[in-house]
Amino acid sequence: MKKVIKVCLVIAGVILAAVLGLLIYLSVTEYRPDEKESVTVEGTAKKKLSIGESISILTYNIGYGALSRTEDFFMDGGEKVQPDSKELVEENLRGIREQLEEQDADVYFIQEADRDSRRSYSIDEVQELWGSIGGTQAFAPNFSCRFIPYPLPPIGKVYGGIATFNSYEVTEAERIAFPSSFRWPVSMCNLKRCLLVERTPIDGTEKEMVFINLHLEAYDSGEGKLRQSKILADVMKSEYEKGNYVIAGGDFNQSFSCVDSDKYPVKNTDYFTAGEFPEEYFGDGWQIIMDDAVPTSRLLNEPYEKDGDNTQYYMLDGYIVSPNIKITDLETQDYDFAYTDHNPVKITIELK
Repeated sequence: MKKVIKVCLVIAGVILAAVLGLLIYLSVTEYRPDEKESVTVEGTAKKKLSIGESISILTYNIGYGALSRTEDFFMDGGEKVQPDSKELVEENLRGIREQLEEQDADVYFIQEADRDSRRSYSIDEVQELWGSIGGTQAFAPNFSCRFIPYPLPPIGKVYGGIATFNSYEVTEAERIAFPSSFRWPVSMCNLKRCLLVERTPIDGTEKEMVFINLHLEAYDSGEGKLRQSKILADVMKSEYEKGNYVIAGGDFNQSFSCVDSDKYPVKNTDYFTAGEFPEEYFGDGWQIIMDDAVPTSRLLNEPYEKDGDNTQYYMLDGYIVSPNIKITDLETQDYDFAYTDHNPVKITIELK
């Protein structure tokens, strides 16, 4: 009996030491971005932006190339942590690249783009897509962790974020951090979300076009999304008050009031439920828009089945546009979730 107790104590001690060692490692290597950081803009884009010119922008959450029709995800009620093969990620990226080329937008807001993550077989997805699109590329990490120990098998290393590809000249890019929505120790292994802000000069004026790429909180109690939405509103209103033109687009993980709530009803509240975006943070004239003709996202509780009883659709992806911009077109592109759990949304605007 004494030997059994001794062995148990040794095992418990080893486990405790391993846990403490992991916590220390994660604490030392934790990604701690500053509130504001300059972002490197790579490449060249000589195209000039003018008043009255038509500008097309596409926002697309690419699901790190791993969330196509055959996949589910453990955080959404599924089982998988990563797809079964690197070849599937490569196939998804080829399909996404073809979609981006087909849309031929002037500016692309990309979310969930991995650069060196176990879940996407360490493929630099930003480089893969940028190679086809051209122009400039700016990347802001929002998920950086040396080792995520959950679930089993663990997620492992993640390095990914949001990227903006721009065919117009960019004078400055900046990462604006959001406060963490989670407490220690979960915060060490969770996303550090942010805004990616780019500035483009407007020919013949001293004003700027401000492009804002975003991906707001998903699996929080709702308070995190509200804090992030307030920061977004403050940034956008500040730029508009300077006389600049401002557009923000991305995955809000919330729905807008313009969406018909009866179109995509919640089937099971045990899974992810989209909140309602706090439009009161913006004043009169601000355009807060989604196109609900086609759902922009699906739940990853199981592989995709278009008319399945458990298939849950959402409206999460859209735009917020300052009053001095005219919207001439908005359309959710129906790719039927072929290569990711989102559909891209394209908007065309003119500067008044």
